[in-house]
Amino acid sequence: MTQTQRIFTIRETAGIPFDGEVFGWLPVMPMALGMLGMFFLPGAWQGVCTAATAVWGSAILLFLAGVRRGLSFRTPGGVRAVQLLTMLVYFLWGLASLLAPLSVSLWMLCLGYAAIALIDPIAARRGEAPLYFARLRPVQMGTAAVIYGAVALGF
Repeated sequence: MTQTQRIFTIRETAGIPFDGEVFGWLPVMPMALGMLGMFFLPGAWQGVCTAATAVWGSAILLFLAGVRRGLSFRTPGGVRAVQLLTMLVYFLWGLASLLAPLSVSLWMLCLGYAAIALIDPIAARRGEAPLYFARLRPVQMGTAAVIYGAVALGF
């Protein structure tokens, strides 16, 4: 059996591409809308918005675990252990936040997004994620962390 090997070079810039902006910020919009609903809608709608915002945030963390796993496949020289560990931490944190009581879940989401705001730029500089993550993730995930902190404080 002959084994083939595909050799490739990744070429990218540190600038955030249009699709990175769009698909980076679209998932944050329901978080912001849920926060606004929690603070400004009447009665029971506040609880609905809070719960839906928590479920959405957990789902996005689970999605980001998949993103990190997918990115590991593009790493020159093969998958690194830190990439697998990061993917598992994102996944388990997202799953735990989905299953936790709402008051705990909101704080978990705040901490989870704050951690990603710090971790993904490091991964970008190490070649484990697109270079533009170094610019996008601190603002994008930092915004999500602030939203979940505000929702947790208002809950």
